Amino acid sequence: MSTHDSHSTDFDTIVAQATPPGKGGVGIVRVSGTHAKAIAKHILGFTPKTRFAHYTEFKDPQGTLLDQGIALYFEGPNSFTGEDVLELQGHGGPVVIDMLIRAILETQLARAARPGEFSERAFLNDKLDLAQAEAIADLIETTSEQAAKMALQSLQGAFSHRVDQLVDAIIQLRMYVEAAIDFPEEEIDFLGDGKVAGDLSAILESLSKVEGEAKQGQLLREGMRVVIAGRPNAGKSSLLNALAGRESAIVTDIAGTTRDVLREHIQIDGMPLHIIDTAGLRESPDKVEQIGIERAWQEIEQADRVLFMVDSTETDAIHPHDIWPEFFHRLPENMPFSVVRNKVDLTGESIGEADYEGIPVISLSASTGNGIDLLRDHLKQSMGLNTNIEGGFMARRRHLDAIAKAKSHLETGQEQLHEFAAGELLAEELRLAQSHLNEITGEFTSDDLLGKIFGSFCIGK
Repeated sequence: MSTHDSHSTDFDTIVAQATPPGKGGVGIVRVSGTHAKAIAKHILGFTPKTRFAHYTEFKDPQGTLLDQGIALYFEGPNSFTGEDVLELQGHGGPVVIDMLIRAILETQLARAARPGEFSERAFLNDKLDLAQAEAIADLIETTSEQAAKMALQSLQGAFSHRVDQLVDAIIQLRMYVEAAIDFPEEEIDFLGDGKVAGDLSAILESLSKVEGEAKQGQLLREGMRVVIAGRPNAGKSSLLNALAGRESAIVTDIAGTTRDVLREHIQIDGMPLHIIDTAGLRESPDKVEQIGIERAWQEIEQADRVLFMVDSTETDAIHPHDIWPEFFHRLPENMPFSVVRNKVDLTGESIGEADYEGIPVISLSASTGNGIDLLRDHLKQSMGLNTNIEGGFMARRRHLDAIAKAKSHLETGQEQLHEFAAGELLAEELRLAQSHLNEITGEFTSDDLLGKIFGSFCIGK
């Protein structure tokens, strides 16, 4: 059973401004809770009809006119929060809005709402699950058209639906496995007939697809951390300036000019991108430069992608291991990276993008700007911006963590099945995987599997 059954009768009535602070044409004050109708009587002087737009005056408890506008009343559970809701739409001046909220508080029937409390009540009253509630904030804060579309998909339940499908599949498999454990006298070898292994593989495959989409959604929400790394004087700071479109970093011909980490938050076609320029990586006797180099490695380890800058005037090598093997020995395993051959205006190399044994190689000139658009397109592609996916959904780091934990338990269960045919251990891993997936939508369920079993099997027959 869900731990967030409807508790609306236990909540205080709350009030807050629903529109952004500051001046505007319209300002909305929202009230939610059992006293919403009584507050309406105080402020409007009458009880409003449900779902009817009243153009009327707003007054304080002493009868002083504060404003005039539209009043809307929604009777629970047919409202955003699942409670009785009153919305007062008046003029958007901060003083007017403040007077109206003070008048509502003077009735002593409501208190000021906490940040996010209206969405929290919608979640607790089962109007939204947790992923949908988070999507509201994501939709408000989004900075690009594609991110807005994906946040809206999450708000409409696309992400939650995929998670629910996975949970249902795991529950069905748990039922089958536990039936095999509970009825060992049956002649059929439930664990060895191939169904469990096949269903488990299908669940893992579906989970991997959801994980891939969730990673894209998380990048669209939080942006990609791109670290520019390489030897001193390879043109890293020039590349940062070219991508940022302004002189953010100091550029000289002196190796080691950049000693600390420089950050630029930019957008490529509305896509958030966090570009990080690091100190040139080399052995240095300079204590300050050593600190900068160590910070550079810390940034590299946390990056979503590394741009490995190469001075094309110093080497003709293409493969990164031929250019600098020590760097790639220290690079974190499975770290996505691209090779950027800079200064091709001095070598006569062609501007362009190539694939060398699966490694992207972009040839450009950071100082002249030639090839920068190719790099931008490459970064967009690596983030998934050019996929033109109709669906997709917004995701957060906690969602990815929950999916990773669920995947780990399923893989452990798969090992228990294949290596030891251990039904009890597989059943436990399935339960843990289900629990982690339920964290995404907020359905922190107790073990409701027994009811499912009774509904599917004639246990008592």
